Amino acid sequence: MAHPAETLWVYRNQETQNSHELPVYRASGGYQALERALNELAPAAVLEQVKASGLRGRGGAGFPTGLKWSFVPRETSEPRYLICNADESEPGTFKDRYLMERDPHLVLEGIALASYAIGAAAAFIYVRGELAEAARRLEEAIHQAEAAGYLGERMVGTQTSLKVTVYRGAGAYICGEETALLNSLEGRRGHPRLKPPFPATHGLYQCPTVVNNVETLANVPLIVQNGAEWFRSVGTAKSPGTKVFGVSGRVRHRGNYELAMGTPLSTLVYGCAGGMEDGYQIRAIQPGGSSVPFMTPDQIDCPLDFESVSEAGSLLGCGSVIVVDQTMSIVEACLILARFYHHESCGFCVPCREGTNWMLRILERLVAGQGTAADIDLLYEICGSMLNRCFCPLGDAAAMPVQSAIERFRPEWEHVVRHGVDSVKSNVGATLSGH
Repeated sequence: MAHPAETLWVYRNQETQNSHELPVYRASGGYQALERALNELAPAAVLEQVKASGLRGRGGAGFPTGLKWSFVPRETSEPRYLICNADESEPGTFKDRYLMERDPHLVLEGIALASYAIGAAAAFIYVRGELAEAARRLEEAIHQAEAAGYLGERMVGTQTSLKVTVYRGAGAYICGEETALLNSLEGRRGHPRLKPPFPATHGLYQCPTVVNNVETLANVPLIVQNGAEWFRSVGTAKSPGTKVFGVSGRVRHRGNYELAMGTPLSTLVYGCAGGMEDGYQIRAIQPGGSSVPFMTPDQIDCPLDFESVSEAGSLLGCGSVIVVDQTMSIVEACLILARFYHHESCGFCVPCREGTNWMLRILERLVAGQGTAADIDLLYEICGSMLNRCFCPLGDAAAMPVQSAIERFRPEWEHVVRHGVDSVKSNVGATLSGH
């Protein structure tokens, strides 16, 4: 059951029985926006409506969606493509998987509207390989939509056609980066591309391409159906609409919650998620997934929108809120993250390949009780050498959490060097003095 603090827009069908079936989706108003757009609106009108809504990407970067679409050249003889980035692989993230499994037609309608707006006749859904059920549900939904005339040739009786194809990735985190995704989709190794040129002009097969996240596209039918002002009626001026936040850690009710942008973090953690389990306390929080800087417990009332979280020294990212409790040292938390990013680095550029390797070695040394105070400074220096110097954002994702942890929890790092990791961890029910 939805929490009173929630505003259910893209998640409105999550608890409806058989919500993945076409008749159920249509009963909730599904595909009405697509029918209206194809029969009454020009592609440019759909684009302008999305631009006026202020919808920003829900995959992490928060770039204005309508503006991104407008970069695609209108006058071109080349084919244009729409890519749905469903390679959900950020640790602690599971919001897009639920959308694809429980409301695949909403995602497909968003894909169809976005494709119409940019003039694409082919769209691809790049699904992370491990999300087998999501891929199956999407393929079933595509067949249902094609049989009903919502996809394929002459959609809803018009001259517009769209072929949607599900492509299963091989489970590489780097392929969540849009240009690495494009290389993978072309059958190449998932290495990022140099930008510029950008995908809007040189994307899939070097043709104009838009890459949007699952949740981003799921918002499009709602905007087209209800209007830009309706969408802006919720959220903040610069971050309008809702956002799905996933909460993991020692909270009572782990899961996904859809909230208006600007809702305080405390409402999500203590309201929707029910607060901490008995005996557990918050040590640190990552508000946007494993790739963003840590926040401290005294920042728990920070509004959850792009600007406010940035002002607090972190990033909203994909909205995956990771709560670290007092039974884990912040140094251990950084080690877990470092292992992940070292494993997932594609090795394409030196700062990331070498930086993630040395970060991991130093953190392992510190946790093993063999580190020195100089190691803390060296680790911080390595993070600084990686930030804004790697070929793609993966290096930044590896460095930002560790750099912030050293800046905001420096006394704990020094305590670990002197007395070991266990000395800064509290047993459940105990209070760690000085933290």
